[in-house]
Amino acid sequence: MTISTRGDQTPAVLVLEDGRAFCGRAYGAVGETFGEAVFSTGMTGYQETLTDPSYHRQVVVMTAPHVGNTGVNDEDPESGRIWVSGYVVRDPARKPSNWRSQRSLDEELAAQGVVGISGVDTRALTRHLRERGAMRVGIFSGNAIPDEGTLLAKVRQAPEMTGADLSAEVATKETYVVPAIGTKKFTVAAIDLGIKGMTPHRMAERGIEVHVLPATATLEEVYAVNPDGVFFSNGPGDPSTADHPVALMRGVLERSTPLFGICFGNQILGRALGFGTYKLKYGHRGINQPVQDRTTGKVEVTAHNHGFAVDAPLDQVSDTEFGRAEVSHVCLNDQVVEGLQLLDRPAFSVQYHPEAAAGPHDAAYLFDRFVSLMEGQRA
Repeated sequence: MTISTRGDQTPAVLVLEDGRAFCGRAYGAVGETFGEAVFSTGMTGYQETLTDPSYHRQVVVMTAPHVGNTGVNDEDPESGRIWVSGYVVRDPARKPSNWRSQRSLDEELAAQGVVGISGVDTRALTRHLRERGAMRVGIFSGNAIPDEGTLLAKVRQAPEMTGADLSAEVATKETYVVPAIGTKKFTVAAIDLGIKGMTPHRMAERGIEVHVLPATATLEEVYAVNPDGVFFSNGPGDPSTADHPVALMRGVLERSTPLFGICFGNQILGRALGFGTYKLKYGHRGINQPVQDRTTGKVEVTAHNHGFAVDAPLDQVSDTEFGRAEVSHVCLNDQVVEGLQLLDRPAFSVQYHPEAAAGPHDAAYLFDRFVSLMEGQRA
């Protein structure tokens, strides 16, 4: 392996578990990091991506060639820290240019200890991941670069995403409340499996007081806040390991409380209804995924971040312990299940992000649908 640099920049190398390697320059912190290599097709919103807890233990490859142009600010993060394990870009901005910028992305990555790499042919890397599938990866820079064989061995020793139970690692440890904006109309108990900050804000905009509870919350703790509805958030990891959230959701369904889940919450609903889940070859990540709402026929451009999906029949109504269920949304790229709804109880979910701070906002109506469920239950 020949590692070259431009000028005095620190050399770096990215090594995939199948042995393919890409050389570049250190971006952010210098050292080594491991995770699952995934790619995101979003051309904007990198700050929201980096701070999304759903990316915990993943190394994100940006398909957009220029990253960091608008810098970093203190208003746009979706959580209190960067969650990605590593970051891969082709051409980082030499100097950010935006009136809201407070520092560069490189500086922020370094300050939070996130090891990244730049100068990589991200198009070739993305094509490789599409063909071979998401896999373990390591990024090494500076003194962390020994010989190639040692690097590959380290990558193959890293834990896989399949079987990973991660939601409790990113969730809040203590309950907190996001007050309603304007007149309070409803109270919602939100189960934090890796919630993004914009999600309770979108509900607060609709007059909802949101009580955000830890992933380990019990059914008694959920109903202690006297909720009009219960929300299950996005989050990282393999849904097949999420036995506690599944049991908790089943308790909510038994009480027929209006229920809304997104992303990981959609997979939890699938399991609660008796469906299986499976790992996608390379997943859906980015802000340009086409989804059809089968209840209206409308096609939406949506924001995604999921590597697992629900295994439910697309073209038939299924009988479950909680009544009839059907697939409400489907991805038009590959026919992956993107939403579920119960026909006999007030519960539904989607596999994507209707709160998407960086856009698009086609799916924001889903929060209104949740409000309608709570209004109907109250009536």
